[in-house]
Amino acid sequence: MHLHVVRHGSDGTHDDASGSGPNTVPSTLDRDVRSLDRRIGSETSDEGSGIRRITTSDLAVDARPVLAFSGGPCRPTPYQSGLAAVARHDVHIERVWPMRSPSTGSLEESSSAYFQSDRRGTPPAGIVPVGGLRMSQAFPHEPVMASEVVDLFGSVPPGLVVDATLGGGGHSAALLRAHAGLQVLGIDRDPVAVAAAVDELASFGDRAIVRRSRFDALAQVVREVQSELGTPPEEMVLSGALFDLGVSSPQLDVAERGFSYRRDATLDMRMDPTSGRTAADVANEFDEEDLVALFAESGEVRFGRRIARAIIAARPLSTTGQLADVVKAAIPAATRRTGGHPARRVFQAIRIAVNEELDQLHGALDDALALLRPGGRCVVIAYHSGEDRLVKAAFTRAATDNCQCPPGLPCVCGADPQFRLVARGARRPTSGEVERNRRAEAARLRVIERLPASTGSSASNGEVA
Repeated sequence: MHLHVVRHGSDGTHDDASGSGPNTVPSTLDRDVRSLDRRIGSETSDEGSGIRRITTSDLAVDARPVLAFSGGPCRPTPYQSGLAAVARHDVHIERVWPMRSPSTGSLEESSSAYFQSDRRGTPPAGIVPVGGLRMSQAFPHEPVMASEVVDLFGSVPPGLVVDATLGGGGHSAALLRAHAGLQVLGIDRDPVAVAAAVDELASFGDRAIVRRSRFDALAQVVREVQSELGTPPEEMVLSGALFDLGVSSPQLDVAERGFSYRRDATLDMRMDPTSGRTAADVANEFDEEDLVALFAESGEVRFGRRIARAIIAARPLSTTGQLADVVKAAIPAATRRTGGHPARRVFQAIRIAVNEELDQLHGALDDALALLRPGGRCVVIAYHSGEDRLVKAAFTRAATDNCQCPPGLPCVCGADPQFRLVARGARRPTSGEVERNRRAEAARLRVIERLPASTGSSASNGEVA
């Protein structure tokens, strides 16, 4: 093996530092570049320049300790080697790699960071050191079952569709692109999601309206927006309503939001981080019976009582890591070996309690159905059985007008349903979508349609799958 590194002197000259043979001790720079290149891949030679860039294949044969401290020889970490190599002002490393430097000052907000402007070394051509650079506030979220949602709203009358769980605006953008006759009112209580959705939907102009609100205020928000638009009172109806329930990928992926059991952070879990109780409040203040009931109703948690007692014994809990560890320790070892992370359903149940998701959904579904015009549709995507049971029950009541007659027999109780189920049972995402987006795997989509006024008929009193 033969290594060449160009070392630039202060007088503008340069020399080659080389080492050959398996017993050669590499120079400090050689060691730095070795560790860097193992981390960031390989490069090709500069033909005709006399300079050969070091490659991963060149370095793979040497695994000896290359750095000695007072305590004996050891190998530096890639991060240590990278810092050492970049900091050498007399060396030009002909390699560009993505990096973020430590902050150099106070941050004016959570989405800002400072980048060092006095960094030693030679930056890539055309790159100007900067400070106070605002980081991206993207809300990257692939909407689940987007093509199915677009198809289901294809037959609704022109008019306003409310996206009651706007998120980053993915479903709304897809609807606006596909259906020119629709206008979308997007609602979300997460301020980060609202800001991202405003950017995502800006190109649609006044066809997209965004409001920050809980979706249990859906009816009030719709009335206010339609009043602003000058809609006559008798026409204050909806062509459609969409609910994509649960937590979004960006909320899970930002550790500071406290939704994930995989990342240690403050126990928060609020969709709206500016108000309401936190996950820490639930974990530290609910008594044993309340916790057991919560786990049974919202998360279907096995060993709920054991987990509740373990949480109470470990109080106070302040981080997601602490809660996850307590739950894991409370579950028998044999059970922990199957079924995924043992804290998943506990976190789900606490999140639902923090955000009052099921309580809000009851009223929001009733309001959305009441506002639908004939031919209008309500589509709901749920991700756990508690949500799906609630949606199924609400749609069954609407499609049967709560008919009490025995299934399979003509209705004699006087029920007059105004809705029909567009599909019996719940639709599931395709295998291809699940492969692309694992978080879509649990999705269950249900859809209902308001019948034209002249076709309301006797109840179909069969059960919905």
